[in-house]
Amino acid sequence: MAAVLVIFRGVVQGVNFRRNLSDAALRLGLKGWVRNLPDGTVEAFIQGDDESIRKLLDESRKLPNASVTDIKMRAAEEQNAEGFWIRR
Repeated sequence: MAAVLVIFRGVVQGVNFRRNLSDAALRLGLKGWVRNLPDGTVEAFIQGDDESIRKLLDESRKLPNASVTDIKMRAAEEQNAEGFWIRR
């Protein structure tokens, strides 16, 4: 089990990026959350197996209407996350 905190840059707000990322994360069996940040980026806490996390990050670059230009990731402390939800 791994946990990461990820920042997505590019055209990631106002294009259903959070909903599409959440749907993909649930499909891959990941847990965590995603939220918009005031600077126009999107932040996500993702927890699960390394392979599924890698697949989600790969898929994030192909989500409809979005254009991810950069992904920054760092290790995070595991949480008792349930499901994958959109934070406001």
